[in-house]
Amino acid sequence: MVGGYAIDAAGPSSATNQPKSPLMIMGRELSLFIGTFTTLLAVINPFEVMPVYLKLLEDKDVQKHRQVARQACLYALLLSLFFLIFGTLIMRLFSVPLSMVRIVGGIILMKIGFELFSSSPSGGSMIPVGGAEENANIAFMPLAMPLMCGPGAIATILGMTSKIKQSSTELGSFAAIVAAIASTMLVTYLCLVYAGKLSEKLGATGIDAITRIVGFFVSAMGVALIFDGVMEALQTYGATTLH
Repeated sequence: MVGGYAIDAAGPSSATNQPKSPLMIMGRELSLFIGTFTTLLAVINPFEVMPVYLKLLEDKDVQKHRQVARQACLYALLLSLFFLIFGTLIMRLFSVPLSMVRIVGGIILMKIGFELFSSSPSGGSMIPVGGAEENANIAFMPLAMPLMCGPGAIATILGMTSKIKQSSTELGSFAAIVAAIASTMLVTYLCLVYAGKLSEKLGATGIDAITRIVGFFVSAMGVALIFDGVMEALQTYGATTLH
């Protein structure tokens, strides 16, 4: 009691320090899972990998197709988990702030999106003339890297590490991102396994249309990532008045 008025000892911030309910935590992790899954799936774009995959495995049997698809997705999964776990350590080693990674990752996503939107579906120089060599490990190069785990996917995964740091439940956020990466690779594997049937049903025009639509949204994701990185950099350097 001060001057006849009762003072709340807990203060006005006590309500904000209350623990969040399990439903709120689950909703946030589900949102993180969906965001990571959709972004990675759009960046990897199995429909863009399919023509290269089919060209490299011309005149190969179904068992060989499934073997290469399984190995490529496994390699891409391991590479993605490597950058998820050790990406922050690599950034600290080279003294690169996360905001700059967001900006560079956004620029890369924009470039990939523009290429998907404007270019025609072709494998380019990544497809050897006459298909793949007999002993070539095409599952790792070029399928796993750079087609499935290229600069865009790496930048997306590194950008998601900030979500883990900002979360009050780091283990749950980490599990959500790992589940999103695994789900993306599973969908990509199914697309590669049934690549022949999908190509026959969609046709070259259908795949090209889907690729261009995906490219548009990948460019939009890149712009959003650049915006988040710029705002984070401005906040870090004290330029909060621009808000």
